[in-house]
Amino acid sequence: MTKHSGNLFTRLRAACAADWQAYTGHEFVRALGDGSLPEPAFRYYLGQDYLFLIHFARAYGLAVYKADALDDMRAAAASLSAILDVEMDLHVKFCAGWGLDESTMAALPEDAATTAYTRYVLEAGQAGDLLDLHTALAPCIVGYAEIGATLAASGRLTGNPYREWIEMYAGADYQHVAQEEIETIERLGARRGGDARFDNLARTFGMATRLEADFWQMGLDAG
Repeated sequence: MTKHSGNLFTRLRAACAADWQAYTGHEFVRALGDGSLPEPAFRYYLGQDYLFLIHFARAYGLAVYKADALDDMRAAAASLSAILDVEMDLHVKFCAGWGLDESTMAALPEDAATTAYTRYVLEAGQAGDLLDLHTALAPCIVGYAEIGATLAASGRLTGNPYREWIEMYAGADYQHVAQEEIETIERLGARRGGDARFDNLARTFGMATRLEADFWQMGLDAG
C-alpha cells in the first residue's frame, strides 16, 4: 500500500478520518472486492469516469497556470500529457471490454455526482492556489491507490470480474503516481504555508473526500 510518508497529507487524512473511511470502505468498493457489484453499476461508473477524466485533465491544465515554479509547471504538464495521451486511451480500451465505446461515453450526460466533484476541484484551484488544487485532487489519486492495494490484499481475486480494475490501481505504476501526489502535497505545503492554512485545507480535503464517496454511490444507485 502507498505509504503516507509526509506529515501534511497524514494530518489531512486523519482530520477527515470518518469521511475517508466512508469513501475507501464504501459499499461499492466492498462489492468490487468480493465481485458482487452488479455489472450495470460498474458500467455506469465507467462511463462517468470517462467524463471525469476529461475534467481531471482540465485540472492539471489549471495546475500549469497556477504554478509559479518551473518544476511545478513541468510536473503538471507531464500529468496532463499522461492523462490525455496515455490514461484516456487505456481507459477506453478497458471500457471496450465492458461493451462501452468511446463515442457512446463521450455522448453521455454528466451525472450530478460527476459534475459536483469535478467542478469542486476546479473551483478549489481557481479560487485558491496550487496547494488548494492538489488538496482537492489528492483524495481521488491517493484514495484509489489505497483502495486498490487493500482489495488486492484482502479481496476475492480469483473469478472476480473486477480483478483487472483492482490490479490496475494496486499495481506499482499507479502506486508510484499516488506516492508522487503525496510528495507534491508535502512540497507545496512547506512552500506555501500549509501548517498555517491547515483548517481550510482540511475542509477542502474533507469535501473532496465526501464527493468521492458520492461518486461511488452514484454507481451503486445505477445498478
